[in-house]
Amino acid sequence: MYVERKIDRELLEWKNGYNRKPLLLRGARQVGKSSTIRHLGETFRYYVEVNFEKRPELRSLFSRSNSVREIASMLGGVLGVPIVPGETLLFLDEIQSCPEALKSLWFFKEDYPELHVVAAGSLLEFALKNMHSFGVGRIRSMFMYPLSFDEFLQALGRNTWIEAKRHANCEQPLFDELHQAIVQEFRKFLMVGGMPASVVAWLETHDYMQCAEEQKDIQQTYYDDFAKYANSVDPQLLRNTLQSVVMQVGSKFVYSRVEGGYRADDIKRALSMLCDAGIIMEVRHTAANGLPLGAETNNKFRKFIYLDSGLMLQMQAIDFGGAQKVVDNILVGTAEELVNRGGITEMVAGWELVKSLTNRTNHELFYWQDLGDGTISEVDYITVCDMKILPIEVKASTSGKMKSLRLFMQKKGIARAIRTSLENFGVIPVNDEGKCSRIEIVPLYALSSIY
Repeated sequence: MYVERKIDRELLEWKNGYNRKPLLLRGARQVGKSSTIRHLGETFRYYVEVNFEKRPELRSLFSRSNSVREIASMLGGVLGVPIVPGETLLFLDEIQSCPEALKSLWFFKEDYPELHVVAAGSLLEFALKNMHSFGVGRIRSMFMYPLSFDEFLQALGRNTWIEAKRHANCEQPLFDELHQAIVQEFRKFLMVGGMPASVVAWLETHDYMQCAEEQKDIQQTYYDDFAKYANSVDPQLLRNTLQSVVMQVGSKFVYSRVEGGYRADDIKRALSMLCDAGIIMEVRHTAANGLPLGAETNNKFRKFIYLDSGLMLQMQAIDFGGAQKVVDNILVGTAEELVNRGGITEMVAGWELVKSLTNRTNHELFYWQDLGDGTISEVDYITVCDMKILPIEVKASTSGKMKSLRLFMQKKGIARAIRTSLENFGVIPVNDEGKCSRIEIVPLYALSSIY
């Protein structure tokens, strides 16, 4: 079963675009890169897939000739599929296993631009880091992640729900019955997660245990990959660091909480490698005094979020009393229990922001923290909308004065902010020191609409 993805539209634009470049699809293992390219291949008359891990003997073709036209012709002959410019999609999968093929992408743009060429691979970022100069201006990258909540709803056939929440706003909230129905589906999404194998298992069985089995397999695959980093980082350190990230989601990462007594520099290297593998993402501290947000960052304050809520809950199940307690808490727990549980909704909120943007860019996440006056004030996410700084706070309910969010608005002269929760759309007028501003309430399930 193929689950349609947002990136499908961008891939078709690439296919039909002017001045097309070879495409490199980047992202963590098991997020659906290969199946998405195969789906794109159905729009071509011919489709050629070369998997360098399954067919290692094909690597020699790329070292045998310097001509990409000749290489393409030899691939077509070996695989028995015509290579016809404009009619054939050539897919080079697990390309990190063949550095010569990775380098050849440079020359497809110059020497064979009429042929559609796509490449993808696991742990691709490591291979790219070992190449000092990689196809600047000659290769186009796209970045892929697990399914967003919108993609999950689309897979369920809930397109009318997607349209309804896109057209809702603070002045025109959803009907309460529809809001509650979407909230319940969002709770299920937290359990199932966005990994395609888990989503397909849910579509076919509606059994959380089947999803859990798929998630365990994926998690084990990540652990198995750690052995491939052994020359640079101890696999046990990677495993301990990843588990510590999961337990510290939603708060500043503390190196001393990584089991094993490792040095901070070693943990930093492990974190960097996990980021390169796409398994975790850094949330950087920003002073947020202006744009770009990355101009004023403080590397002493960093958060990390894990790739997927379903995978995270599987890891947490051991520490929170077993899988059934996790299921009960997510599906029937109160809003406060859900939002405050292990930082999972803060994590999902971050990923929803990233996934709602274009796949053409490797996006960054930022947060703000103020240590002045001996108190800690923190805003979960700082983003940019319409070229203006937009603070976003993840909350459980209408309770609380949102002191940190209001402090940030005062300090930075911000007139608009977002509180995201399981509430319906709404607005909170704010009048601090005679300055009128507003905090908009946007449901967690509708964060994709804020841009």
